[in-house]
Amino acid sequence: MLTTLALVLTALVAALHLYFLVLEMFLWDKPMGRKVFGLTKEFATASKALAANQGLYNGFLVAGLVWGLLLGPVAGRPIMFFFLGCVVVAGVFGAATVSKRIFFVQALPALIAGALLWLA
Repeated sequence: MLTTLALVLTALVAALHLYFLVLEMFLWDKPMGRKVFGLTKEFATASKALAANQGLYNGFLVAGLVWGLLLGPVAGRPIMFFFLGCVVVAGVFGAATVSKRIFFVQALPALIAGALLWLA
């Protein structure tokens, strides 16, 4: 049961980062992206390339988490730990430099997934 919960939460972290990828790479300067991130049209246009680069890195996190999930709870465990750790580090850095909210949206779910994976 605990293993299943850990895998489901890891998959949710991956899905969350896929959502970030879409927002940052494709919707950054669109109304939805601007609303989510609270951006002006001018700023979104000026920073579009930076956001796309940021979105690409979220895609790497998704790829790593999915890779670990596909390998399964035993073989994929170290890979999932590594990529969940990357998410935690990115979330803590984002919380320290951009918004405290990032900790709760990004780092905390990955911390919980990692803890459950450890306990499973």
